[in-house]
Amino acid sequence: MDAVVSDENILEVRGLSAWYGKRQVLRDVDLDASIGRVTAIIGPSGCGKSTLLSCLNRTLELVPKTRWAGEVKLSGQDMAALDADAVRSRVGMVMQKPTPFPFSVERNITYALRYRGIRKRSELSRIVREQLSVVGLLDELEGDVSRSALELSGGQQQRLCIARALATNPAVLLLDEPCSALDVASSAQVEEVLARVSAQTAVVVVTHNLAQARRIADNVVCLQQGEVAWCGSARDLFESHRESVLGPLYGGELL
Repeated sequence: MDAVVSDENILEVRGLSAWYGKRQVLRDVDLDASIGRVTAIIGPSGCGKSTLLSCLNRTLELVPKTRWAGEVKLSGQDMAALDADAVRSRVGMVMQKPTPFPFSVERNITYALRYRGIRKRSELSRIVREQLSVVGLLDELEGDVSRSALELSGGQQQRLCIARALATNPAVLLLDEPCSALDVASSAQVEEVLARVSAQTAVVVVTHNLAQARRIADNVVCLQQGEVAWCGSARDLFESHRESVLGPLYGGELL
């Protein structure tokens, strides 16, 4: 799959702030994401990384006494003016711990498709095989999509969750530390998948692993206490600003 690098930002965030009750956890965050580039969000624990993702697919508002403000554009449209369910279908989310449904591999991927009205068997089968191929699972399963998702290894389950999120053809794929619960080999497989996926979908990934951010990211947003401490290209960060930005960000303890 060849990357289609686009100068057009699929996701544009300006002045995003968020609150849990009266406590402000994000302040005036800006970021962009486009097809062909992986954007990594890094920063110390508690800096607001996961909250930022939950704002971007409007799951934050499902939590009582929370709110967000600012301008978020999704493919040029004001996200706040869109139906929340429509936003979540266009902004996929993969969580830290693999969360497959206790169904077959096939039903995991078709669940959202059926909910959105796709019933034609041939179309569902095509999408299942296509997405399993993207994440490298079709060959591993030898085409047996009837297997229970709970029988898969942790790394396979996480790649299934990515395939499930991609099934609705989202404009943006958000991932919250998708490799933190995986071993080194499984993490490498997920990283390869993200490189392929970014060819067609804007990818934004939260990671606590600086080495991983260096490997997979094209652009990096550094958060500190809910604010953007630095943003720019990954190469610029790791080659020219490692000590000046990452040192203070992580208290001088560079990973």
